[in-house]
Amino acid sequence: RDLTDISLLKCFIHLRYVDLSENKLQDLSPLSSLTHLLWLKVDGNLLTSACMQELPYLQIISFAHNRIKDMEGITHPRLANLSLKGNKIQTALGLSHGQLFSLQILELRGNMLESTAGLNLPKLRNLYLAQNAIQSLEGLEGLGQLTTLHLRDNHLETLDGFCSSMKCLQYLNLRNNGISSLQEVAKLQVLPMLQALVLLDNPCSDEPNYRLEVLVLLPHLQRLDKELFEQDERAEAKKICQKRREEEKVRTVQQGEEKEVKGQ
Repeated sequence: RDLTDISLLKCFIHLRYVDLSENKLQDLSPLSSLTHLLWLKVDGNLLTSACMQELPYLQIISFAHNRIKDMEGITHPRLANLSLKGNKIQTALGLSHGQLFSLQILELRGNMLESTAGLNLPKLRNLYLAQNAIQSLEGLEGLGQLTTLHLRDNHLETLDGFCSSMKCLQYLNLRNNGISSLQEVAKLQVLPMLQALVLLDNPCSDEPNYRLEVLVLLPHLQRLDKELFEQDERAEAKKICQKRREEEKVRTVQQGEEKEVKGQ
C-alpha cells in the first residue's frame, strides 16, 4: 500500500487483472504497456483524470473514490463496465461516445453532475446517477437499450427529458428529488416498458391516493416504491380512469353545445 510509482509494471505485459486500490497513485501511464489487460481497479487513489492510452481488450475499470473532475480520455473499445463513483465530475460532456460502443454499465453515483447531457451511449443498459446535483434531464434520446436508471438523491423538480426512444427502460428510481406534482409523473407515459418506479421522499408521494393516482397515469406499471400493485388497486384505478373519460366526454359535448348556442 501507499504506492506512488508503478513503473515496474511496464515489464509485465501479459497481466490481465490488476488491482491497485487504496494507494497514492496520480499517474497510470505505465499501464499503457499492458495491452492484454482485461480488468483494472484503481479505487481510492489520488487520480485527477481517467485519461489513459487506449487498451484494446480492457472490459472492466473502476476509478471509484478518486479526485477525477471530467470524463475525457476514456476510449477503450471493448469497455463494458465503467465505475467513476465518488469523484468530483461536474459534466459528462467530455465522454467519448464514439469509442465507447461496448459500454453497458456506467456508475457515476456521488459526483457533482448537474445535468445528464453527454451520456449518449447507445449500448448502455444500466446507468447509476444517484447522489449528484442533477436538475435537468438532457440527451437521453440516444439511450435506446437502457433498462435501469437510478436518479435517487438529486435535485429534479420536473421530468422533462424522457422520450419514447427509451423503449427498453423498465426500472426508474427517482427517490428523494423535488417532484411536487403528479402531472410530472404523467410525462413518464412515453416510456412503453416501464415496470418499476420509485418516487418515495418526493413531495408528490404525500398527495391523497398517491398510489392509485400513479396507477391511473401509468396503468402498465407493475410496482411502485418496491411494492407490487394488487388486483384490487388495478380494478379501482381502471374504474377511476373510465369515470374520468366519461366525464371528459360529457364536458366536450357540453362545450360543443355552448359554442352552437353562441353561434346562433
